[in-house]
Amino acid sequence: MRYSFIIPVYNRPDEVDELLESLTRQTDKDFEVIVVEDGSSVPCKEVVKHYADCLDIHYYNKPNSGPGQTRNYGAERSNGEYLIILDSDCILPEGYLAAVGAELQRERTDAFGGPDRAHESFSDVQKAINYAMTSFFTTGGIRGGKKKMDKFYPRSFNMGVRAEVYKTLGGFSKMRFGEDIDFSIRIFKGGYVCRLFPEAWVWHKRRTDLKKFFKQVHNSGIARINLYKKYPESLKIVHLLPAVFTLGVLFLLLGAPICVWSLSLLLLFALIICIDSTLQNNSLKIGMLSIVASFIQLTGYGTGFLRAWWKRCVLKKDEFAAFEKNFYK
Repeated sequence: MRYSFIIPVYNRPDEVDELLESLTRQTDKDFEVIVVEDGSSVPCKEVVKHYADCLDIHYYNKPNSGPGQTRNYGAERSNGEYLIILDSDCILPEGYLAAVGAELQRERTDAFGGPDRAHESFSDVQKAINYAMTSFFTTGGIRGGKKKMDKFYPRSFNMGVRAEVYKTLGGFSKMRFGEDIDFSIRIFKGGYVCRLFPEAWVWHKRRTDLKKFFKQVHNSGIARINLYKKYPESLKIVHLLPAVFTLGVLFLLLGAPICVWSLSLLLLFALIICIDSTLQNNSLKIGMLSIVASFIQLTGYGTGFLRAWWKRCVLKKDEFAAFEKNFYK
């Protein structure tokens, strides 16, 4: 078998339904689907049953242990030459696997990843969040854009790896956040070939509101310091920018002497975000929401980064995460 899709799920039956439906429309059919329920209180077993006749699909239910260990659980029960890790809130275009196959045929690779986009059915907030997470002006394009400030590290919402490599590296670590970057770093350190497949993109919903989005990016900022403590060489200039931005906003709010100059730069940045997002989404409303989402993305990540730097690098505390009891609320 060529591919095994590994899909961890936690209380998202409706989204799993959309993802599985998109898998039925793939032009390349040489794959199996492994859905692993991570101790959900709202299971998707009945949803999976609906696709038993049209997909080679397998369903497992296990106690909650987080996404990384749930992916490992699914990988151990897979049969594919390549494992493709997806988040349950993704939808695949019908040519996704064909694009993966074309890239694998063109050039050998051990691991790969693709970018993400916003589907036309997404809410305006979700489209604004997608902009904040993928724009060159907010993330430097490091999540799969063609313009990048750092080399590409596959993310777990759209990540492929040869099963043999996955097994050799031991799969995902027990990190609750940043476990996909940890895995990508180990792929590079292991000397394996890892590439971006630009045409193997997915529609990715992410968070459904700005409050949940803040929790997500705040933990991403914390995870970056946790990764730095494990792999000091992994910290790049691009990872410092949200913290610098956050401190700049803080100084402005405190009435720093350079307030007029800082305010002008801040307004210019907001204007660039609004214009760029408006043109991309053909909507001024989404452009305005993108300003809010971008500020949340930068300050959420920045505050998490600074918080973790203080606790882990200054106070020498152990690895931690935020919002562990209410992350999904």
